[in-house]
Amino acid sequence: MMDAVMQAAQRLMEALRAENEALARLDLAAAGELAGGKRQAADAFAAAFAAAQKLGTRAEGGERARAEEVAARLRDLTAENRRLLERAIALQSRVIETIAGAARPPGPGTYGARGRMKEGRGAAVSVLSRA
Repeated sequence: MMDAVMQAAQRLMEALRAENEALARLDLAAAGELAGGKRQAADAFAAAFAAAQKLGTRAEGGERARAEEVAARLRDLTAENRRLLERAIALQSRVIETIAGAARPPGPGTYGARGRMKEGRGAAVSVLSRA
């Protein structure tokens, strides 16, 4: 049973590595294509781990040391994946905000230094008059 867990962990590590490489290159299209495989590998690992727990299977001796090494590597890869995904999401948000800002119609014009009308987005102006 531990063999199934270790094989599933290996598949998950490979999926995480591939997605992390794509995210590090900011190749978001490739990362998106890899997301489904990562999800399947994560589900397979979770199922194998749950089955091993249900049967009470435990790693012993050298297999235990290898399992601890794999668990540490999975923690590192998932932490890196989270960081890279957060960076990609922040970048996408900035791109969307930039596009949305550029797509807004220009606001009212403003007056320049010589009293001529300038095109563009002027700041709001308030005039107070008292008699």
